[in-house]
This record gives sequence, structure tokens and C-alpha cells, in this order.
Amino acid sequence: MRIQSTLTITFLVMLIGLAAILPLTPADAQDTALPPTPAAPPTATPIPRPGAAQSLSADGMTVDLYFSGLAQGQTGLVYVSGEGLAGARARFLNQLTDCFPGDDGYYCLISTSMEQSTRVYDLDIFGWFADEARTTIHTQVEVGLGKFIRQEVTIPPERAYLIDPEIERGELARMESIFSTFTEEEYWDGTGFALPIAGSELTSPFGAFRTFNDSVQTRHTGWDLRTTLGQPVMATAAGEVAFTGLLDIRGNIVVIDHGYGVFSTYSHLSQVHVTRGQTITKGQIIGTTGNTGRSSGPHFHWEIAVNGVFVDSVQFIQMWLPAHTE
Repeated sequence: MRIQSTLTITFLVMLIGLAAILPLTPADAQDTALPPTPAAPPTATPIPRPGAAQSLSADGMTVDLYFSGLAQGQTGLVYVSGEGLAGARARFLNQLTDCFPGDDGYYCLISTSMEQSTRVYDLDIFGWFADEARTTIHTQVEVGLGKFIRQEVTIPPERAYLIDPEIERGELARMESIFSTFTEEEYWDGTGFALPIAGSELTSPFGAFRTFNDSVQTRHTGWDLRTTLGQPVMATAAGEVAFTGLLDIRGNIVVIDHGYGVFSTYSHLSQVHVTRGQTITKGQIIGTTGNTGRSSGPHFHWEIAVNGVFVDSVQFIQMWLPAHTE
């Protein structure tokens, strides 16, 4: 029998009284008003391979966690290694996810939704070896509050019907259906992921609590980037086009499957230059910015989903990720 090892990862939550301390901010995503201080564009994958925040070992297998805790809407990377290790899976939030191979082990992406309850959750790593032996390492991860703001958004009368909660629920269900595909191939390369509009300022943030026309409340599932009409939009990383089409809220949209549960979306486009099933390289022009869907001006909305849930795309592209291996 192989021995299970247990470790609790403590994540210190510094935010107290979320509703009281987070500012009410005008939205850019579906309104012409801009926040007063847009964020500078992040640098993609700006750090070298990090050291492990926590390391656990049991009977020939080692699990390194490259995070000390996860906030709502964040992604974490787990590294699994051991002599003769032939594969690994992670189980987190009752979801089983296959790990992808690297030069020296296997890597697992785990993610939390923006609405995940803040408490401690089990994380189990299952590994199997060439000699058919198996090992399980158990630990726990604490999920803390995300730093989400509140926003009021005004939709013009001719598009006000798009704030109908039924329309939003239907579109989210369609997105979840697209994200349910799990491609066991890693398409991205060692350069990681990048902004789809180079050098563009970030405006409306991921996870914002939004009130439309003083009546309907929802959440912001991605980041918005400052743009003008007709600006080229690039693929954030290599992949395969999983969907293109016209949706009620997101307008003309492209969805790219990057493999192993990672998807990126590009919304409100005026033109789409790719088709479903097409292989895409990082930086390839996939369309141009527009004003389609639930929008009242030139508007670019960018999302990343990991393991079926929307995550903070800026946090994701700043993570270190291993390069593709054949």
C-alpha cells in the first residue's frame, strides 16, 4: 500500500466586507464610459519557472503546487513527478482532470469559478507508474475572495432587450457546452499566452458585479480592452477554432480550444477571419473589433475558461506554463 500524505494550504484572505469596500465603477464593457484609471497591459508569462509553494511526497511520487492558495476565479498549476511515472490526474471541486505531459513529469491545471464559495476544498492527485503501481496524494486548498468591483451599466433602448436574464442564461449554457470538450493535446508553446490586442489598456475587469439599467444584476465573465472600431484581434495562443458565430450578448465571437481544458473567446467582433476546425497559431489575426451584441460602442471582450469555468484571463496569462512537448 502506498501512503497518503495530507497537507493543508492556508490562504490568507485580506478583504473584509466586500460590498462595503469595493467601489462603484462605471463600465466600459457595455457602456461608453471608461474607468478613470485603466490598467496597464500585462506582460504574458513574465516569470521563469517558479519554485514550489508547497511540496508533498508519497511512495515514489512528488506533487509540487505552484501557488499558495487560490482566489475566486483563479487558476493554479500542479506539477507531478516520479521515476517511472506514466500519467496523473487531479480531482478538485468534484471534477477529475487529466494532467498533460512535460519534459520531466506531468502538469495539472485546477481552477475556481468567480462564484466559488470561500472555504477549504480537497485536492487529490492520482498517479500511476509503468509497473502498474498507483499512488494518491491528498491535500487541501483554501479558496479566498476575489478582488471584484461593482459597476452600473446603461444599455441603450434599442438593445435593452439583451439584458433579459433568460437570454443570458441561454448564452451561458451554450458557452458551457463548448467548454465541455476536453482535448488531450497541448497546443500552446513555450511563449505562453498573450493579450489579443498588443499593448491595449485593460478597462472593465473580470468578475465585476454588474447592474444593467438599474434593474438586472449579472457578472462580468472576462476582461475588456480599450479599442477602436476595426482593430485587428490576435489569437492569444495556438489552438483550434472550436466555434464561430453570432450570439445575442457576445455578438460575433470566436472561441479557440488550446487543449487540456483551456479555451479563449473573442467577442463583439465586426469581422471574423477564421472558421470552425481551423488550426490557429499564436498572434494570428482572427478578426477585427466591432460593436455587435450587447454593446453601445467599439468594444472588445476577452475571456479564458479553464476546466469549464470562466477564470481571470490576466492572472492566467501571467502564470508560468510548461512548453509543448511531443
